Amino acid sequence: MIEHKSEVRDGMNITWDQPIEMDDGLLLRSDVFRPVEEGKHPVILTYGVYAKGIAYQDGYPHQWNKMVADYPEILEGSTNKYQNWEVTDPECWIPHGYVCLRIDSRGAGRSPGFLDVNCPRELEDLYQCIEWAGTQEWSNGKVGMLGISYYSRNQWRVAAKQPPHLAAIIPWEGGNDPYRDSGYHGGILSQFAETWSKVQVAHVQHGYGDRGKKSPITGDTAAGPENLTDEELAKNRFNAFEELKKHPLDDEWHQSRRADFSKIEVPLLSCANWGGQGIHPRGNFNGYIESASKQKWLEAHGDSHWSLFSSDYGLDLQKRFFDFFLKDIDNGWDKTSPVTLNIRHPGPKFVLREENEWPIARTQWTKYYLDLEGKALSLDPAGESSLEYDALGEGNTFWLPTLEEEMEITGPMAAKLFVSSSTEDADLFLIVRVFDPDGKELTFMGSTDPNTPIACGWLRASHRALDPEKSQPYRPYHPHDKEEKLTPGEVYECDVEIVSSCIVVPAGWRVGLTVRGKDYEYEGELDDFAKNFHYGTRGTGGMTHNDPDNRPAEVFGRKVTLHTGPDRQAYVMLPIIPPK
Repeated sequence: MIEHKSEVRDGMNITWDQPIEMDDGLLLRSDVFRPVEEGKHPVILTYGVYAKGIAYQDGYPHQWNKMVADYPEILEGSTNKYQNWEVTDPECWIPHGYVCLRIDSRGAGRSPGFLDVNCPRELEDLYQCIEWAGTQEWSNGKVGMLGISYYSRNQWRVAAKQPPHLAAIIPWEGGNDPYRDSGYHGGILSQFAETWSKVQVAHVQHGYGDRGKKSPITGDTAAGPENLTDEELAKNRFNAFEELKKHPLDDEWHQSRRADFSKIEVPLLSCANWGGQGIHPRGNFNGYIESASKQKWLEAHGDSHWSLFSSDYGLDLQKRFFDFFLKDIDNGWDKTSPVTLNIRHPGPKFVLREENEWPIARTQWTKYYLDLEGKALSLDPAGESSLEYDALGEGNTFWLPTLEEEMEITGPMAAKLFVSSSTEDADLFLIVRVFDPDGKELTFMGSTDPNTPIACGWLRASHRALDPEKSQPYRPYHPHDKEEKLTPGEVYECDVEIVSSCIVVPAGWRVGLTVRGKDYEYEGELDDFAKNFHYGTRGTGGMTHNDPDNRPAEVFGRKVTLHTGPDRQAYVMLPIIPPK
């Protein structure tokens, strides 16, 4: 039996394991951090799977050590004892007059129940938690949501349910289309959920008990007091990756986990990461564009997906937004430009710039046509030609001429290819790459990998069908509701979405497009972080695509041929941004 208890420490009134009863009688457990002085305050709420009792430093040492090395200001102004993965540090918010509420989701941490990550029942729980928080005696009735990834994805979804007390959201690096954003890239199964389930979820399931980590503050077991056997734990959860594999098409299972943007009306600040390819940024950009909110802002940045959130930059951004909407402070936030971009340069160097819309209105959408014989990209369509490659080989890279002047590429991208296969299907992996004058590839610390390339796109050829109503020239949209197998040797037109990115390429550098049948792999030297971090997979950040059930070698390991000609004008379309 879990008992809740309250205490005052480090300038906060804290209730550990506060019960919140759901409509089916199940008690979720939450930690509530409040100002010591009496009064009504806005609430920052998170609901998720990662166990509120595990200290950031203990549960995620690789991420923590890199973050504080890169942003030492995080260690200032806080004891850091209450730091928790992907959520706010209460010591940064309680003195500012907020309540922080951390809730273990159903079946995780100290909350009992069946563990089914991102399921509709979780969303119903979250709705009820928001309404509970908005009606407590210490609440001013305004609830905001702020968190990364898991704590971001469910913001989009619950906002569409319009809980009355939800007043503003900051989805920081979180997708909202579980099929396209992270589950199946272009219809190709991503293995991220397989690693994620083992590394981040298995040890925080409720009932893991004494085998798991303990709260360094309370001494309580973070995954509950019960000690269930492995067999009992397995019966009390769905295997996230195996469930994903059962749904290779975008069916009702996926749709029940997707946000309905047309019903999102709450004020929002969507924060994207240029380097989060394959997991987060697609959702942040599309959520900003498609949500019905009249008060909405987009911000984009670089670096790892956990660091800037806790930095001075992130805290200032978050506090200004929430102060305006949760405290009614006239701080000028409403005059903030709709779009704030940290424009990325080699170095890395980021230059803050304001824009009025996304995609940027002055974008010069430029088609660079594939020259198969010259392995080049040209403004002029190529003649009739073909180029065969081994599907599991290095593929082919097509080059722009060495730049005579600086070029900025910022926004969504797309490619059109004409493809034939020696088998009934083919997987297309497209990578936009940049190289310096010495031939060294430019990569960045992405959201989950220190050697992330500029941009990636994927498509399974049997999923090539388009939805004409949802497609844009710069963003083809595939319904992924059927397979259309290939006839070996026949040529098929394939439109590939390439996730939005940003880079200013200096004069003297080169831009290339690689087309291949397997994941990108960084070929340079790896630093210690890249060697030891579990998602450091030579540029993919754990978003690999090698599941043998989904990619049998006899289908996806043979020969693929690219084609060009008068009726087969293959190209990549880049968003070239002229100076203001």
